[in-house]
Amino acid sequence: MKMRTAIVFLVTAAIVVFAVAGASADTLRLLTWKGYAPKTLVDKFQKETGIEVKVTYTNNEEMIAKLRATRGAGFDLAQPSQDRISSVQAKFEIYQPIDLSKIKTDQVIASMLEAVKKNTMVNGKPHAVPFCWGTSGLVVNRKEAPDAMDYSDLLNEKYKGRISYRLKRPTLIALAFAMGEDPFAKYGDTDAYKALMEKVGERMIAAKPLVKSYWSNGDALLQSMRSGEVNVAMAWDGGGWKLNAENPDIDFVAPKSGALGWIDTFALPAKSENVEGAYKWINFMLNPENAAIFTNAEKYGTASAGATKLLDEEVRANFERTFPQKDIDNIKWYPPVPAKLEAIEGMILDKVKAAK
Repeated sequence: MKMRTAIVFLVTAAIVVFAVAGASADTLRLLTWKGYAPKTLVDKFQKETGIEVKVTYTNNEEMIAKLRATRGAGFDLAQPSQDRISSVQAKFEIYQPIDLSKIKTDQVIASMLEAVKKNTMVNGKPHAVPFCWGTSGLVVNRKEAPDAMDYSDLLNEKYKGRISYRLKRPTLIALAFAMGEDPFAKYGDTDAYKALMEKVGERMIAAKPLVKSYWSNGDALLQSMRSGEVNVAMAWDGGGWKLNAENPDIDFVAPKSGALGWIDTFALPAKSENVEGAYKWINFMLNPENAAIFTNAEKYGTASAGATKLLDEEVRANFERTFPQKDIDNIKWYPPVPAKLEAIEGMILDKVKAAK
């Protein structure tokens, strides 16, 4: 234990030293995910602004740990997921509010901007703007299941033995929306949320004979759809697009009740030393031309309002075919999850798994 404590102290101390060193208006220290700062765009930004971009790759958990260790110092701009900001900010104060007057909001898809403003609001102020997004919904073999349009089709007798989904919380959330409920609106009422999840669980148990498999491996699911074992599945957009490139009969479908979406954002650490440079990078990356370069490379959707028309033909076709504007505006973006709800969801999923 003493050895572990010493190691944690040394790592934290090293971060603090890094935080103090090298900060200036000529440098932007970016804390982000792999792929979110392509070299092509870093080079272009540096040439246009004269600001050197120093990139540190990370994930949500490490991002929080690094900024907690320095109390929000060491980096000028971070890219946390939008559902990992408000609760962390309320507890640790590692971010600062976003000044939307410095964001070229006409470049940003309005529904995504509003969702992130709402879900990152702390003390009446937003703490992030959207950068990129992805969803889960339905992947359907249209030849075999032409009428599958919503999550309710995961419980549809018509597709008995050809259905697959994960025993995970997104499935509970999705089925609740398909039942006409809004599970996110019940996040503040534990009893109401529990009652809704029990209702969803009962439906899943009753429909259990219809399920071919509860998938846990994405590659295995794709193979089961290639082989025709599964015709209706709940899965990610990228998987559906991959199958569509192989077989036009199979594609991702944005469900009638709304795809479930994640958004990764731009957020300012509390002690950012180059706020002006950070806003320049945000506006640069949301410029449609630059956003298209990012999406062509990573295949994630971008919050840039004009990027889709500039994408490579195949990538553009995926978004235009499966996400017209009405379906983008209908995406149900994950808000922060209250801790008590995870235990409720786990209990319901265990019941479904154990049911005969």
